Amino acid sequence: MIAAQAKLVYHLNKYYNEKCQARKAAIAKTIREVCKVVSDVLKEVEVQEPRFISSLNEMDNRYEGLEVISPTEFEVVLYLNQMGVFNFVDDGSLPGCAVLKLSDGRKRSMSLWVEFITASGYLSARKIRSRFQTLVAQAVDKCSYRDVVKMVADTSEVKLRIRDRYVVQITPAFKCTGIWPRSAAHWPLPHIPWPGPNRVAEVKAEGFNLLSKECHSLAGKQSSAESDAWSDAWVLQFAEAENRLQMGGCRKKCLSILKTLRDRHLELPGQPLNNYHMKTLVSYECEKHPRESDWDESCLGDRLNGILLQLISCLQCRRCPHYFLPNLDLFQGKPHSALENAAKQTWRLAREILTNPKSLEKL
Repeated sequence: MIAAQAKLVYHLNKYYNEKCQARKAAIAKTIREVCKVVSDVLKEVEVQEPRFISSLNEMDNRYEGLEVISPTEFEVVLYLNQMGVFNFVDDGSLPGCAVLKLSDGRKRSMSLWVEFITASGYLSARKIRSRFQTLVAQAVDKCSYRDVVKMVADTSEVKLRIRDRYVVQITPAFKCTGIWPRSAAHWPLPHIPWPGPNRVAEVKAEGFNLLSKECHSLAGKQSSAESDAWSDAWVLQFAEAENRLQMGGCRKKCLSILKTLRDRHLELPGQPLNNYHMKTLVSYECEKHPRESDWDESCLGDRLNGILLQLISCLQCRRCPHYFLPNLDLFQGKPHSALENAAKQTWRLAREILTNPKSLEKL
């Protein structure tokens, strides 16, 4: 048994050193290329409208606010200034979203974003995005990369297609530090010793982001009056908190292997799976295996196996709860047939890796 485990770990490490590192290097090269174009567009936006200041800065070889969705798809979060005159309200009526309401007694005119405040006193995510989209469209025509970049049409999101190969979504956002959403108040679970009080304090201090993007939990509510009130809502995002939780042991290596397997074998019709599903399942695996020794390099095979089996279970149940916001289903809106197909493919992959670790050389 131990020999079999050691063999699996050996092949996983080999896979990581060859395939995962090659993927990382290729993505890093793409990011540099893409960020040059995006920075140029955002510089033009800033000239037209100084409230939209580019926050796309490189630090320690990574760009703050950039998320890799797949090797050809990226999201850049553009942090806006001054949220201070608003109260953050997440009453759970729309999973994964919150609203920003003008604080009692605060004058509208005190806000930098005065013209985007609705009659009811909410700061409209949709209105800000719509204005930003117009500015980006103008900037694309003026920037020095105009021959290789164009706006993606038919969406309220701000998306650029670069060199006909890459898609970058640029999302206006507010950074919320020092507060924690009520909808995530159950975390951490009291009976689980992970991640420990110090890490919890760090994660909560890190806070979260509020993104201006289409809210998936609105699906099916578009016709109701409720959807009008919520079209101004902001989407909660915990990227930095999640990254902080997954530090230490073989967690990052495990995630890297999962992302590589996804890119190579689970890029399927209907796009049932993305990197974020993998990241979410690593967090759940950390809860199931709370001891640091469970994340020792020698346990890499067990952890990977556990996550793949959990992924199959989620796909079969057609539900993958967000780690911090369990009422939010990350599979919402995905076609059932796509989830079923992904479950079969993941099962094939897991069986192959477990029964014949050497097969990783071909995967």
